[in-house]
Amino acid sequence: MKSLRSLFRIGLGPSSSHTMGPNRAAKIFAARCPHADKYRVTLYGSLAATGEGHMTDKAIEEVLQPIAPLQIVWRTDIFLPYHPNGMLFEGIKNDEIIDSWTIYSIGGGELANEETVKNDEDIYPLTTLHDIMEWCDETGCSYWEYVEKYEGEDIWNFLGEVWETMKETIRRGLEHEGVLPGGLGIQRKACTYLLKAASYSSSVKSKAKVYAYALATSEENASGTKVVTAPTCGSCGVLPAVLYHLYQEHVSSEPRILRALATAGLFGNIAKENASISGADVGCQGEVGVACAMAAAAACQLFGGTITQIEYAAEMGLEHHLGLTCDPMCGLVQVPCIERNAIAASRALDACTYAALSDGKHKIDYDRIVEVMRETGHDIPSLYKETSTGGIAKINVKNKRGREQRTENR
Repeated sequence: MKSLRSLFRIGLGPSSSHTMGPNRAAKIFAARCPHADKYRVTLYGSLAATGEGHMTDKAIEEVLQPIAPLQIVWRTDIFLPYHPNGMLFEGIKNDEIIDSWTIYSIGGGELANEETVKNDEDIYPLTTLHDIMEWCDETGCSYWEYVEKYEGEDIWNFLGEVWETMKETIRRGLEHEGVLPGGLGIQRKACTYLLKAASYSSSVKSKAKVYAYALATSEENASGTKVVTAPTCGSCGVLPAVLYHLYQEHVSSEPRILRALATAGLFGNIAKENASISGADVGCQGEVGVACAMAAAAACQLFGGTITQIEYAAEMGLEHHLGLTCDPMCGLVQVPCIERNAIAASRALDACTYAALSDGKHKIDYDRIVEVMRETGHDIPSLYKETSTGGIAKINVKNKRGREQRTENR
């Protein structure tokens, strides 16, 4: 299992798999094939289907276009076997292909292919929560101490940078107003929600603030600005909202927030290792569902939960998102993505409360839910997994056609 540095990535939105990943891939290919007369990049499957809305072409162009002319080919009809987000990079010189590279953007900005040696970057010897909980029982340590043991003390400097970025994104998002880019005409709501929060009773005020923080981050992501994958760009609003709310209202200690962030990362890493955090692979349950689990675990730790209560909170966060599809309108990370982040942040706090009231014992553990999430995701038809051809995205197409028809009739 890889370092948390591979899970929490700081970069530009709106999509970790559709912008961050392809941008990284383009940089790698540019370094290995710098002398081409021109480049050709073929995008396959889900990457091609929603790449325009996610600005995949722009992410690749900004790297390769300054070096040589670039052609981008969109193949929505071909799904390569390794992962739905496939890319073929080709370097051409004197009309001959001098280098080619097939790579996949597998979620969270991560790249992989059939030749990837999985264990090269692995630093954690235990990759299931069951085994990690046994280690905690034997040593008396917490989840964050397991992270520190194998990441080293430098992880706190990295997580400190992650936390500062999360706070900056929220504060920036709360200041911005206006319509989000992309053509859907979606108004930013974070500022309004925060203003309205002051008018309500304490319980509603608290929830409204959580919504506002999640909206602030997700709206910044939709605008293509700097965010942290947690575990992806599409789900980047959940964990920061919960941590920022608890930091503002309950926890004044930065070190405790960073420890909670480490625990959240561990739960996200387990899902990434044993299932997927890619919406194109397993649907939004792998993005918002895992984000909710991470936030629930972090919150429960901050409220003094035991290792079993923390595990229970995370299990509920993911379990109650099982089967969630990924069907964004026009391929944009806006509808229903932004709203889902706000609701999932609130749900994470509910899962934390529920688990904290219990003794931590329950029937289905986190590892099993991760396994079910993977199985469920692979059973979901591809049109409900980031292709914009089914579900909510299809409804939008129908509505658009209906409006066009009514206009013609007039």
